[in-house]
Amino acid sequence: MDMEGIRQAAVAYYEHLPEEKKKSAEDTFKAMDKNGDGKISLREYLGYLASSNNAVFTHPNIFSALDKDNNGNLDFEETKVLYYILFSGRALLCKCCGTFLADVYFSCFQCFCLDESASTYDLCCDCFGGKKFRHLDGHIFWDNYTLLSKSRSLALKAPEQKRREVLEKIKTIVEVTGLVVGVAAIASSCGCSIM
Repeated sequence: MDMEGIRQAAVAYYEHLPEEKKKSAEDTFKAMDKNGDGKISLREYLGYLASSNNAVFTHPNIFSALDKDNNGNLDFEETKVLYYILFSGRALLCKCCGTFLADVYFSCFQCFCLDESASTYDLCCDCFGGKKFRHLDGHIFWDNYTLLSKSRSLALKAPEQKRREVLEKIKTIVEVTGLVVGVAAIASSCGCSIM
């Protein structure tokens, strides 16, 4: 999913939000728009995020990616995408070059599945393909779609009495790496209700 795909997902996500969540998104926009001109400048954006401890979102690549019309400001439609990224966990940056990962990216399988920390080692296609990174020797990298597919396979192979536990663990992993969209498919295929 490229940035345009993320925009489309954000619009669909927003349309299905309950009214109180939509109000929350509007309130967040108003809180960011310090001068009340109906748009958020980079300065307002950075100021708001600094005050709310969202350091990962302060990377210039994310603001640039959000600014669809490249006018140097974000309108409410563009901040819907920020709201979606914020709540879906999609604020991932390449560990090598710092690029916002809006499309297919590669994750270290061991860090993704076996490391208990909330951190994963994610790379853009350019850094991974060009071997422009340094990571632990012998670690295997899979693209984000393969990781999701493999996670689903693991859940389906789990014994019936352990399936819920496996799904909960996969849900946590998926949320950490920003693949929230696929969790519902995992759950529905097993007759479970996770979300």
